[in-house]
Amino acid sequence: MDFYGQRILPAVRKLKDLEHLLASSYVWIVLLDSHVSQLMSVAQLVRQHKKQLLVHVDLIHGLKNDDYAIEFLCQSMRPAGIISTRSSVVATAKKHKVLGIQRHFLLDSIALDTTYRQSEKVTPDYIEVMPGVMPHIIAEMHSKLDIPILAGGLIRTNEDVELALGSGAVAVTTSRRELWDVYAPV
Repeated sequence: MDFYGQRILPAVRKLKDLEHLLASSYVWIVLLDSHVSQLMSVAQLVRQHKKQLLVHVDLIHGLKNDDYAIEFLCQSMRPAGIISTRSSVVATAKKHKVLGIQRHFLLDSIALDTTYRQSEKVTPDYIEVMPGVMPHIIAEMHSKLDIPILAGGLIRTNEDVELALGSGAVAVTTSRRELWDVYAPV
């Protein structure tokens, strides 16, 4: 899976940004902050525009982040992928043939070791590394894991994007609209 060559996975915080992306050349879109009552209409709108939605379920207000909620989302909303910090959520998404993206906050060496252990156990489709401005850690993970890496968090400049991609990330997730415009697929 290469996200149709997208180097940036734009992350939507406001519905106004979603409108902008629906009219863009981006195919893959990440939904961050949202409310459970908006999910079905957002999913339908994204599908109408022939886009793919990755839903960060930890940030959906009003959604209990458990296996039953994820099963419901996979069956009724049918997103292209689920992003979560919880391994059980990622495993449930994969069980329902939805991309499972495990988000890891790499705060110290213990968190990095935990990431390696969880990745072997759950085998997510992708790992999102937070913050994404650690090229040496991305390179290390890329060499040790057979799981594609996304870089996200604190990505602010073109240089940040290029360093993450050059270190082995397959794409960068960002809510910075100015970067969306620079890296929009042709």
